[in-house]
Amino acid sequence: MHYISHLSKDKKLKKLVEAGVPHSLKKRKNICTYLCASIMSQQLSTKVADVIYKRFINIYVGKEPTPRQILDTPFEILRGIGLSNAKVGYVKNVASFELEFGMDARKLQKMTNEEIIEYLIPIKGVGRWTIEMLLMFALGREDVFAVDDLGIQNAMVKLYKIDATDKKKVREEMLRLSGKWSPYRTYACVHLWRWRDNATVVKKVRPKEKIR
Repeated sequence: MHYISHLSKDKKLKKLVEAGVPHSLKKRKNICTYLCASIMSQQLSTKVADVIYKRFINIYVGKEPTPRQILDTPFEILRGIGLSNAKVGYVKNVASFELEFGMDARKLQKMTNEEIIEYLIPIKGVGRWTIEMLLMFALGREDVFAVDDLGIQNAMVKLYKIDATDKKKVREEMLRLSGKWSPYRTYACVHLWRWRDNATVVKKVRPKEKIR
C-alpha cells in the first residue's frame, strides 16, 4: 500500500504497519444513513449496534430510507427498535439537516476536512469525533487524526511511553507525533486501533462528545 513506506519512517509505528493487514478506505454515497448509523451505535457494542441498525433498515423493507421517510417515521417506531429518546431525536436531526441543507457525498467531497466539520457540527447529536469517523470511513479521507479518540490515546500512551498523568501534555505529544504521519494519518489511526485491540477489526472508541 502507498502509505506504508511513509509511516514506516516512524520506527515504533513501523512495527504496527508492517505486522498488520494493509487497509484501504471506502467511500460511501449515503452520508445521511451513515451518520444515523453512527449515532445509533454510540456507547454500544458492535454486536448490539448491528442488531439495532438491521431493525432500522427493516422498518423500510430492507432499503436505506430517504431523509423524508426517516422524518415521517413515528417516534414510537424508532424507539421500538432499541433507540433512546435522545438518539431518536438525533437521527431525526440528521434527516432534517439533509433535507434543509444537504449532505450529498459529492457536495462534501468539494470541502476540506475542517470545512466539513464546521458544516456538520451544528447538528445536535453530532460531535467532532463522529464527523472525523465520517471523514475516514465514509468519505475516504486519508489524513484525519482522531486526537480525542480514547483508543488512539491509550495506544499512543502505551506505544510511545507517554506520561498519562497530564492530559494536556498527552494531547500535545500526540499531535506532535502525528504531524510526522501526514498525509496518511487515517491509516496510522487504523493500525493503532488494530494494535490496541489485538485484532483485525477496527474498533473506534467514542469520547464523550459535547451535545449542543
